[in-house]
Amino acid sequence: MPKKVASQKHLTRQEKRDLDIEIGFLEGVVKRDPAYVDALQLLGDDYTKRGKYLAGLRIDENLADLRPRDPLVYYNLACSLCLTEQYQQAAEALEQAINLGYRDFKWLAQDPDLHELRKQPVYRRIRAKLRQMKVRVR
Repeated sequence: MPKKVASQKHLTRQEKRDLDIEIGFLEGVVKRDPAYVDALQLLGDDYTKRGKYLAGLRIDENLADLRPRDPLVYYNLACSLCLTEQYQQAAEALEQAINLGYRDFKWLAQDPDLHELRKQPVYRRIRAKLRQMKVRVR
């Protein structure tokens, strides 16, 4: 499963055009097969890269229904929730990702998609959980 890339990157016009073409293609694939996980993951990532955070969130929620035991699905859901300023739900999804086995703590500590979440009081709970696991994060 691809890892979400930072959504804050500035895109050139050509990159935007390329993403729009890919999004159109993937939307067609997903329309024909709504449970095609790989296509949904790519589409969610593309929506996020394009700044279409609500569309990306809908995809990530769908993926959480399709893959309820996948830690990366919940990590990506946390990112989408954070990008749509739903910090409490983002923290819950991030905790679920950790409970399911997400362990890329270095990326978690620097992922720009989670920047605003790390400023929220609710993030203290996650930091405490990581400390309990004896993981050092910023």
